[in-house]
Amino acid sequence: MKFVDEAKILIVAGDGGNGCVSFRREKYIPKGGPDGGDGGDGGDVYMVADENLNTLIDYRFTKSYRAERGENGQSRDCTGKRGQDITINVPVGTRARDLATGEIIADLTVHGQKQMVAKGGFHGLGNTRFKSSVNRAPRQRTMGTPGESREVLLELMLLADVGMLGMPNAGKSTFIRAVSAAKPKVADYPFTTLVPSLGVVRMDSHQSFVVADIPGLIEGAADGAGLGIQFLKHLERCRVLLHLIDIDPIDGSDPVENAKIIISELEKYSDKLAQKPRWLVFNKVDLLDADEAKQKAQAIVEALGWEGDYYMIAAINQEGVKKLCWDIMEFLKVTPREQDIATALAAEEKVDFMWDDYHKEQLENPDFEDDDEDWDEEDDDGVEFIYQR
Repeated sequence: MKFVDEAKILIVAGDGGNGCVSFRREKYIPKGGPDGGDGGDGGDVYMVADENLNTLIDYRFTKSYRAERGENGQSRDCTGKRGQDITINVPVGTRARDLATGEIIADLTVHGQKQMVAKGGFHGLGNTRFKSSVNRAPRQRTMGTPGESREVLLELMLLADVGMLGMPNAGKSTFIRAVSAAKPKVADYPFTTLVPSLGVVRMDSHQSFVVADIPGLIEGAADGAGLGIQFLKHLERCRVLLHLIDIDPIDGSDPVENAKIIISELEKYSDKLAQKPRWLVFNKVDLLDADEAKQKAQAIVEALGWEGDYYMIAAINQEGVKKLCWDIMEFLKVTPREQDIATALAAEEKVDFMWDDYHKEQLENPDFEDDDEDWDEEDDDGVEFIYQR
C-alpha cells in the first residue's frame, strides 16, 4: 500500500434544526396556546486514532465529510431529532490543522483517542419558549445556526523514540536492519529509501524502543532538492536523533561538510527540531584501520566543534551497535515522551468552537426570526412584548 502522510479534507458539521411556530389545536380548547418545539442540534465531527491504519491514502480520494443536520421542531412541543455525528478514523500519530487559522485542532497519539474537530450548529427555539403572562400567543422562534466548516490538513507523523538522519548512503537503512526485524531496502546508490520506515529494537523481554528511518538529505533539501525535507516532520516526536556520518564516503566527499549540510537543513526546517538531543554516530569504521578511524573521527568532531560524546560503529557487521543501543535505552528511561507532555498540556487547553457560547448569548441577546409579520393583535391592544428567560 502506498505511504501517504498528508491529505487535505473538508469537514462540515451539521446545521441546527429550526424552531417551530405552532399552536395547540384541539376540540373544545379555543385558545390552546403555543406548542412549537425546538429544533435538534446538528451533528458533530470527530476524529479517532486507529492503530490498524498506517497511511492517509483514503483521504486523497474522499475529501469531504459532512455530519447530519438537526431536524426542525414540530408541533405538540416535539423537539427535532439531533443530527447524527460522524467519526473519521485516522492512523495513530495524525495531527489535524485548520488551514484557515493554523490552529492544531487534534493531535492523536494513542489508539482510541477521540477528538471533536467540528461542532454542530445549535438548535433553534420554538415559540413555546417565548410565551409569558403578557404575550400568550407568541409567533417568535429562532433559526438553527450553521455547523462549523473547516478545511483541514491531516499530517501523519510517525511515533518513534529515535530518529535517524544523514546523507544518502550513510548507512541508515543498514543500521535499522542490524538492530531490528525491519527490512528496508539497501543498495549502493543514493535515495534507496524513498519512504519512512519503523523498526522496533528489543533489548530484552521487557525493554524496547522504536527507531525511524527517513530518506537521506542533501544540500538544498529545504528548497526541494532531492526528496526535500518533507519527511523531517516524522522526527518531530522523537526523543533523540542519531546523526549518522559516513566516515569514509565512497564518493570522496568531505564528512565535515556533509555533517554541516545536515545541521543546516535541520535549522532551515525547524529550530525546535534542530535543538533536539542529537548524537553523532560514525558509520562504516570497518573500512579503515582502527587507529585511522579514531583519528579521522576526532578530526571531524573538532572541525564541527562538537563537545558531546560520539560513537563509532560498523552497522553491516554490528560492530559497536549493541553499546549504542543500550546507551539509547538508558537515555530514553530518563527522557519523557514529548507526546505525554503535549497530552498533559492539551488537557488544559481548549479548542475554540463557533457555538460554545451560543446558548447563553442566544437567550441574552436574541435575534428572533418571525414566521410572519402578523403578530397577535389581541394581546394588550396590539402592543407586543418580548421577554427573556
